[in-house]
Amino acid sequence: MHDLIEFFQTNAALVIANPMAFLTFAILFGTGGFIVGRYFLTERIANLESRIARRDDEIEALKTPKGRPAELSFIPIVGTSAIGENRTTPLLGKWPDRRRPGALSAPPHQRRG
Repeated sequence: MHDLIEFFQTNAALVIANPMAFLTFAILFGTGGFIVGRYFLTERIANLESRIARRDDEIEALKTPKGRPAELSFIPIVGTSAIGENRTTPLLGKWPDRRRPGALSAPPHQRRG
């Protein structure tokens, strides 16, 4: 910016002598630079606008109170039935023990003796 001011100070006589030519070139180059910059940054601007819109939607969703859903679901959930036996589901990585008492735990071809 300092160089631009220094350029105008050194060439002030030329600018004052031809103000219309200076104004015409300033408008042409300013408009051309704006259009080229806008063309190359259109995708980035659209991306930022969509992020702002998404954030606005998220803020509105957080501001609304979470109540009961308008319609109850008719899909049964395992383990919540009020009728019949409620068995607990095994934890991850732990399987129920389904071995029969008195039976061998190894297949016949691996038994020794």
